[in-house]
Amino acid sequence: MGSPAPLFRSAPGLLFSDEYTQENLEGNNNCGNTNMESAELNEDKEEVSVEFLSYGTASSDSLSNTSQCLLNGGRKISLAGLGPEKSYPCYYSSRFSCSRTITALTPDAHVGLSSYSTFEDLTSAFLSGFLEDCILGSLSLLIEGKAASRDSINFLNLIGIPSFDDDSFPGCIRHPNLAPVLGILKAHSSVSLVLPELPHTLENILHYSPNALKSEWHIKLLMYQLLSALHYLHGLGVSHGNLCPSSVMLTNLNWSWLCISDKPCLKSKICSRNAERVVCCTQDCPSQGLYADLKLSTSTDWPSSFLQWWRGEMSNFEYLLNLNRLAGRRWGDHTFHTVMPWVIDFSMKPDENSDSGWRDLSKSKWRLAKGDEQLDFTYATSEVPHHVSDECLSELAVCSYKARRLPLSILRMAVRSVYEPNEYPSNMQRLYQWTPDECIPEFYCDPRIFYSLHSGMTDLSVPSWASGPEEFIKLHRNALESDRVSAQIHHWIDIMFGFKMSGQAAIAAKNVMLPSSEPTRPRSMGRRQLFTRPHPIRRLGVSKTNKSELEELEEAASFCEHAQHLSPLYHYHAENISDAPSFFETPSEKTIHESLDRSRNYGVRSVVNADYLLDYLEMDDDNDCTGYQELLLWKQNSSCLSNFSVDVSKDIFSVGCILAELYLRRPLFNPSSLALYLENGILPPLMQQLPPHASAIVEACILKDWKWRPSAKSLLESPYFPKTVKSAYLFLAPLQLLAKDESRLHYAAIFAKRGAFKAMGTFSAEMCAPYCLPLVLNPLSATESEWAYILLQEILKSLRPKALKTIILPTIQKILQATSYSHLKVSLLQDSFVREVRNQIGKQAYLETIHPLVICNLYISPHKCSAAAASVLLIGSSEELGVPVTMNQTILPLIHCFGKGLCADGIDVLVRIGGLFGENFVVRQILPLLKNVVCSCVEVSNVNKPEPMQSWSSLALIDCLMTLDSISAILPKEVVVRELIEDRRSLHVMVLMQHNLEIPVLQTASTTLTAICQRIGPELTALHVLPQLKELFDELAFSRETSSEFSSLGKSMKLCKPEVVEHDTQIESRLDLVLLLYPAFASLLGIEKLRQCCSTWLLLEQFLLRSHNWKWEHAGESPRSEAENLNYKRPMVKSSTSEYNPAKLLLNGVGWSIPQSQGTKGTKNLILQKNSNDIHQNPIGSNTSTASNFGKRDPWFWFPSPAASWNGPDFLIRVGGPKDELQWKIRASIVHSVRAHHGALRSLAVCQDECTVFTGGVGPGFKGTVQKWELSRTDCVSGYYGHEEVVNGICVLPNSGKVASCDGTIHVWNGQTGKIVSTFAETSATTVNAASPLSSASSSRVINIDHNNMVNSNSLTGGIMTSAFDGSLYTSMHLQEQAEKLVAGTGNGSVRFIDIIQGQKLHLWRTESVESTFPSLVSAMCSCGAGEMRSQVAATSASWIAVGLSSGHCRMIDARIGNIIASWKAHDGYVTKLAAPEDNLLVSSSLDRTLKVWDLRRNWSSQPTVFRGHKDGISDFAVWGQDVISISRNNIGLSSLTRSTEEDGRHRISPQKLYIADRGTKNMSVLSSISILPFSRLFLVGTEDGDLKICC
Repeated sequence: MGSPAPLFRSAPGLLFSDEYTQENLEGNNNCGNTNMESAELNEDKEEVSVEFLSYGTASSDSLSNTSQCLLNGGRKISLAGLGPEKSYPCYYSSRFSCSRTITALTPDAHVGLSSYSTFEDLTSAFLSGFLEDCILGSLSLLIEGKAASRDSINFLNLIGIPSFDDDSFPGCIRHPNLAPVLGILKAHSSVSLVLPELPHTLENILHYSPNALKSEWHIKLLMYQLLSALHYLHGLGVSHGNLCPSSVMLTNLNWSWLCISDKPCLKSKICSRNAERVVCCTQDCPSQGLYADLKLSTSTDWPSSFLQWWRGEMSNFEYLLNLNRLAGRRWGDHTFHTVMPWVIDFSMKPDENSDSGWRDLSKSKWRLAKGDEQLDFTYATSEVPHHVSDECLSELAVCSYKARRLPLSILRMAVRSVYEPNEYPSNMQRLYQWTPDECIPEFYCDPRIFYSLHSGMTDLSVPSWASGPEEFIKLHRNALESDRVSAQIHHWIDIMFGFKMSGQAAIAAKNVMLPSSEPTRPRSMGRRQLFTRPHPIRRLGVSKTNKSELEELEEAASFCEHAQHLSPLYHYHAENISDAPSFFETPSEKTIHESLDRSRNYGVRSVVNADYLLDYLEMDDDNDCTGYQELLLWKQNSSCLSNFSVDVSKDIFSVGCILAELYLRRPLFNPSSLALYLENGILPPLMQQLPPHASAIVEACILKDWKWRPSAKSLLESPYFPKTVKSAYLFLAPLQLLAKDESRLHYAAIFAKRGAFKAMGTFSAEMCAPYCLPLVLNPLSATESEWAYILLQEILKSLRPKALKTIILPTIQKILQATSYSHLKVSLLQDSFVREVRNQIGKQAYLETIHPLVICNLYISPHKCSAAAASVLLIGSSEELGVPVTMNQTILPLIHCFGKGLCADGIDVLVRIGGLFGENFVVRQILPLLKNVVCSCVEVSNVNKPEPMQSWSSLALIDCLMTLDSISAILPKEVVVRELIEDRRSLHVMVLMQHNLEIPVLQTASTTLTAICQRIGPELTALHVLPQLKELFDELAFSRETSSEFSSLGKSMKLCKPEVVEHDTQIESRLDLVLLLYPAFASLLGIEKLRQCCSTWLLLEQFLLRSHNWKWEHAGESPRSEAENLNYKRPMVKSSTSEYNPAKLLLNGVGWSIPQSQGTKGTKNLILQKNSNDIHQNPIGSNTSTASNFGKRDPWFWFPSPAASWNGPDFLIRVGGPKDELQWKIRASIVHSVRAHHGALRSLAVCQDECTVFTGGVGPGFKGTVQKWELSRTDCVSGYYGHEEVVNGICVLPNSGKVASCDGTIHVWNGQTGKIVSTFAETSATTVNAASPLSSASSSRVINIDHNNMVNSNSLTGGIMTSAFDGSLYTSMHLQEQAEKLVAGTGNGSVRFIDIIQGQKLHLWRTESVESTFPSLVSAMCSCGAGEMRSQVAATSASWIAVGLSSGHCRMIDARIGNIIASWKAHDGYVTKLAAPEDNLLVSSSLDRTLKVWDLRRNWSSQPTVFRGHKDGISDFAVWGQDVISISRNNIGLSSLTRSTEEDGRHRISPQKLYIADRGTKNMSVLSSISILPFSRLFLVGTEDGDLKICC
């Protein structure tokens, strides 16, 4: 989120505070120097921190992560208004006074007495966002060029604008990377600091989600923030003193706050420090020893703890508490509680001499509860192989264990929303059997957990062998400490914290955890593996192993040395430094006056304005390249004698340790390595694993001689930080102020509009966008929506297509998915914005992500404004998308929305698109679908279906009839008669004849039929409609006569509603259809003609007279007007109405301004007039014969109607919206064929718009040619004729408009003009870098004849390189779309990378051993950029490339470094095609007649899914979703990646021949290539005869 801090969530009455006792506060009052100490309070999951202030030393260190009943020694406080009666002068540094320093560190703090009302006021002020809102407002005014206060200049000075200044005077503005102190509250014996709490710390990220730091750039930005905060602290004369990962708080977007109030670790140089006491405030608390576990951030001397436990000097209980602390488990946090093992099953009293009743500690509780058979089945059948799907100690289990002591509100939230006390286990044995989770420490130490505080919930019963909870706790604890458990507890440690958490050991122990689905999401909890070696057994009195005492000692020492990383060190104490300068001397009067003089100039830099800020945002395209020589030069220049103190130098030392850990993902120093370094200057071996540029910075920071370490300012100005980091920091820092969301949005929008993203460059803009986008998702006013729209537009202009898809598209989707009205949503639905998005991301991504959401705004009670905008957008984009895509992605989804709340604008889209494409389109595409809908709904009415299905079909039928009515208005009357009425095919009459339809359906059918008859005129009505109505009139007349009770009912109705026709006409029974039809037809045809055709006219007129007081009057025109009134009232049946503002609804690219939403005549007249003009201008419109239209070759004349594959049941059971994927029914029918080449057509490439296709084949003179085809008319519009050989591959580069085609040499040419751009070929002298095997080896020497930028790679044979074969040709080609790089395979098994944009060849990797006598050629390739194979999350290109060889082998190559990830024998023959439909799937085909699917998450030795069924080799295949279409000789084969096996356990392909649609004959041509048009629901095949066939 854009907000830097989460909200407080403290419940009234649940706030507790740690206190310093008065004894300890007075015990250390002999110190003249000052110190700020604090303690952070976390009430379970309440995100609120209360910290404690006391003074004793000269740094800002103190206590962290304690709980409500902790008590720690403190020192006397001397702060104006808060301290004791006797106060002492205290100063933080020799530069500024104490009050000035405290003000600079806590400018937002409220100082007062501690009370709950005060805390509520602090919470309210924080939530309001007003604390620092004025600063951001001033900065926004400065950017706009308006008069702004000095706050903006002062804030920019804090973050290094114009530069980081060591001599600036502190103001009253918080540094954005220091944790804000909201209040300083004085209680009876303590002073508390109140801070907001962020969701993570850097320690959490390193332990549980290291991939959250997605790239090295994010590491640099984090370090830049940290150094900026340190520079500010050091400028105040204050050192942090305890800089470590736990003191760095992080938001979800990794913005950091440096907590200046953490844990006490520094000692005073003037007064000795009392030993800290950690005790419980509750008297006689049985859990005193547990509370040490609360100090999670305090470094633990793990080796000492281990050795004490191993020797028997520490209990199992205490040692397990230490391990929990190292794993980060938090006491009191139910989601990540301290875990203990169950050691007995409670069936009998624990007896070490008996084997009964003891739990098997070599297996996890999950395994014991589930059983090996179930776990094996889960591992074998899961999509992601795993045994354990939940935490070893879930929140549900913890709250169930502690149910008798927890508030009911927590139980309702964590266990079950409805409190049922009887559902909680009542005794320990039942509790043990119920849960698959492990135990908690309370069952070993706290008898209170058994006693219930809730009425209705009984106490937890102890086993019969214990007299009460106290005795049970004693016996249970003794069992944990018993020799039996001590001899086995190391197995449990291996499972919970050790080497059995990963690798083959985890598989063998059935302990494989389900990995996180979002590895880049920051997490504050998770399972941390502490050890990678087996944990030693505890040394007992008599050794039960065969090892000697010396061997056991060596094993323990080796294990202890191996786990040194569990005792990280980030600072050290210099004991014998006497000449170290100190900041902590009392400032002289001269110093204070000098500081005051400097203050007069503070914030006066008027040169800083918007133009200056834009100039500061320097673009740095080469952001990832840090010149190592520049770093060495900086290191040399920075190695000058520093003038800061030893305390500041130790902060710099900590910076180096943190930076190294961010790269290494493990601590740089432990006690032994740090001691070795400080004594002998020997750097840890881990330094060799650091990148050179990072190593240079770390070495400078940890210099043994502290006087030569660089300052924070020097580090900030080092070449290690690229310009992109500095630019991003300038833009992002103001967004992290404690300001209102609207202020942050305003700042981001106006700065972006002024050109901030353009000035900082594409890369920085991509990094800043995630911080801005959450601001546009909040409910926005009209003004804020305008700012949000501006921000989105600027981001859209600045990001690359790949970043747009991953960053901005999800935000746009969330806005369009919102069901409530949003001014921003209406703005985003404008054609100009959507067109820009479509051009940036491509039509394919647009159709997958945005287009379905546009349709969603037309159904299920949409807002009228968003519905109107969506309808205009769909209409305007239909011509650009083309007929096939429009039919399948717009028309069909809208038709499937019939009956689901489709608004009138949705129907209007269908009608207007029909008007755009013309009469032929309506007749051949839309009308058949509408007819199918009517027939399907009528069929449902005649079948006994559930009530919801019947109601839905009735609503769908109403929508369909209204659509037919509107469409008939744009068609010539002859076409209406031919398609809807003649030959007794009137859909309306068919509906009216049904007896099971609901009354509203019949009313809609009658009114729409009347309207259609009025359009076609009386002659055609009498000729075609009236004969079909005769049967209906007869039925109504005779059913009236046979009802004896109808007369009285009719008289009653006449008396009640004598004027019913003149008002809203809502019929109440089927017989009332006479009222809707007979008067209207009498008015249209004349009464005499109607009576002639209807033999029952007398009965009908008598009914109308008695029931509705209707009588034909020859001289009047009232019956006609009444009929018109009936027609005008037709939309009353449809419950969707809209009002329109034409000025707002006029959107770009559409030829009309008011969409039809009311169904009024005015709107229809507009459509009719437009289409009438089109019909008169287009000669095709005057033809009534469909065949004649085909002869004139309209655009898309060959496209078949989807009605041919209509499936009524699918339509009826489809209850989802347009976002649900419409199933593609492949009919294996050739709808059109064209001769594309003289010889064989060998390759196909379809553009993303699915309107253009490139074909490669044999041309005149047996030379290779490439033809460009426009599918709308199947015309060849251009081509490329520069090939000498047959073209074997084509790649279309969507972003540049270039095309690459290969005939052994790769030709890159302009797709529009056919002009050659460049060619690429291999020579016999080309040097090959052999791809390395799975295990990394030493890098080989690089020699590149063609270019000097060939990448290092390792050889399968130890680094020996050979040259490629003479005259090697490119045999296959693959495009990495995101990077626009080609990967070409050669005839000798090598892989060449080509940069199309730069026009140069890159590295060349060999995929086979250089010892191969007859290397295989590369026959197929594909790539993918995500999944389990990724070793780096933020890869800029595909992370792996799959290579298929003619020998049948497949190779997986890391695309970044060239290492071979895997190699295996995939087929028994030539590999013809590879594809990666998903990140974790690889599909391969071969001439061995098989199609195989490989799951990349499993072991390569596991069997793939094999599809068989073809009788000849598979030459090609194409994948869409989960469906695969393969070709083999003259057959196509259909298979599904998700289809279950046949009865014999095999997967089969269903081969079938293609049929010619118009003749029904089989295709006998040999198929050579295939490509899918997914959004058009078509596929193309090429043949050896040179034909291009369009199939469906």
